[in-house]
Amino acid sequence: MDDRPFWVEIVPTSAGEEVWWDEPRPAEGGRRCVVRRTPGGAVHDVLPPGWNARNRVIEYGGRSWRPLPGGGLVFTNWHDQRLYVLRPGAEPLPITPAGVSRYADLVLHGDEVWCVRETEDERDLVAVPLDGGPARVVVKAQHFIFNPRVSPGGGQIAWIGYDHPAMPWDGASLCVATLREDGTAGPHRVVAGGPQEAVAQAEWRDDGALYAVTDPSGWWNLHLVTLDGTPPRNLAPLPEEFGDAAWKLGYQWFALAGDRLVTVHGTADGKRLGVLDPATGEITDVGGSYTYWAPALSVSPGGGAVAAVGGSPHKPYEVVRVDLSTGGHEVLSRPRELPDPAVLPTPRAMVFDGVHAHVYPPAGAVDGSPSPYVMFVHGGPTGSSPMVFDLEIAYFTSRGIGVAEVNYGGSTGYGRAYRERLRHNWGIVDVRDSETVARGLIGAGLADPERVAIRGGSAGGWTSVAALVHSDVFRGAVAHYAITDPEGWARETHDFESRYLDGLIGPLPETRQRYLDRSPTLHAGRASGPALLMHGLEDAIVDPGQAERFIAALDEHGGRWAYLTFPGEQHGWRREETIIAALEAELAFYGLIFGFPTPEVPPLALKGRT
Repeated sequence: MDDRPFWVEIVPTSAGEEVWWDEPRPAEGGRRCVVRRTPGGAVHDVLPPGWNARNRVIEYGGRSWRPLPGGGLVFTNWHDQRLYVLRPGAEPLPITPAGVSRYADLVLHGDEVWCVRETEDERDLVAVPLDGGPARVVVKAQHFIFNPRVSPGGGQIAWIGYDHPAMPWDGASLCVATLREDGTAGPHRVVAGGPQEAVAQAEWRDDGALYAVTDPSGWWNLHLVTLDGTPPRNLAPLPEEFGDAAWKLGYQWFALAGDRLVTVHGTADGKRLGVLDPATGEITDVGGSYTYWAPALSVSPGGGAVAAVGGSPHKPYEVVRVDLSTGGHEVLSRPRELPDPAVLPTPRAMVFDGVHAHVYPPAGAVDGSPSPYVMFVHGGPTGSSPMVFDLEIAYFTSRGIGVAEVNYGGSTGYGRAYRERLRHNWGIVDVRDSETVARGLIGAGLADPERVAIRGGSAGGWTSVAALVHSDVFRGAVAHYAITDPEGWARETHDFESRYLDGLIGPLPETRQRYLDRSPTLHAGRASGPALLMHGLEDAIVDPGQAERFIAALDEHGGRWAYLTFPGEQHGWRREETIIAALEAELAFYGLIFGFPTPEVPPLALKGRT
């Protein structure tokens, strides 16, 4: 679960600037609540209890709300996926019909909200009148589209689009079209990006040019893209990422602040907040003590301040207002109840034979005395593990278990070449890199070779069970909502990822043997230890049948396993009771395989032969 605010927006009012954001509420069924901070400093819930500003476009969702002038809100509601308008003092009213459509990546334009509409496996850009009138299709182009942006003069629209079998980080095009008098787009032209270049975000500078994050150099850098045919110009050519994989719609890695750009930049080891001068390429960092900034930025109308979301290994994500003239910081979000700083580990970014990792030492570790360690494998697999405050990691390190987050080949944050090490090698490179980090920790005397495990969620769950059956390093594996049968998953999964495996393993049926060779389910008899699998029963991305097939194969071959399911959960844990149950079960599992008591959590029984 992502516990940071997804979106932030500065709203001018007659009394001064308000800042709006949304935040998770695990104790309220996992809903996301939109809140606002008034000029006086008070933080209020905007969205009433029972409403959830979240959507399922491409199943991962995207920008789900926008403030309206006068204090209102337009948002997508999780329960029925419709668009709603909430006016001060009134109840939310739907402005789209009930049905199968979903809406995301909201942008206000006049008295309409322009957004991505997904209906079954088709997507287009639509304009929805805020008074509830019928939606108008503005753009129907590529199979996947996002980032709708109307030009300052209102005569053009830009968006980013791509088609199967590409994923948005493989190749995505920045498109521009003229808007007709009826409010629909004419024929478009591609002004940046393409099959081997992935545009991640774009914003209009003026009617003749856009700024865009794209990666022809192999790094997601900021470019100036003019409409006169001049090749895009890299504004700050650096071996750093100014963008990342577009798993959700609406990410904001940069924003305009007058004639400057406020931008998030760096690597997966740290993302800084900076101000870029497009004329000189000079970047002035303004992030202060925060070492990781999320892709959620909003600049005040005058360009003098930015609201953003920052964190660090010892500081949770906070909504922060940064004065761009003085560099001053003001924390806007409500303070969280934090544990004793003494229980929080201090991580180190390390590289083991070319593999990036973040190592969190366990509490009570003694030099020369190896500790139990767990390799944490992130999902995606086109993603990364940031080095930030993480109570889940602290839960284990405070109990004497070290954690190493493996940013294996295929991870973002280190350039396209590192990302594409995984191409056609999923189940090989990720497993080998996890093994490399584990062996590196063992060789350094940090990890006990008899007490090393691996865990992950989604694609990280795949790597965990694949490592369990294709490596002899790991004494057990924990897999949250994991893929275990790649050929079956390619048939079962949703449209967004239905061709993902073409690049990760190879196209079917031509490369079917690779799927068979790498399948954890087909090789469960080789498991080097037990497995704990956990799955949400409403998961539309990875069907629970994936877990069930793997445990059936383990059972057939005499393996040991435990399997927990959670009604009401989708692809990730959002409810407080689920988060607690999953953590406690995982700790109990490590107690069983590492041989130490865990009296503070409910016991876990492993099934299968002893």
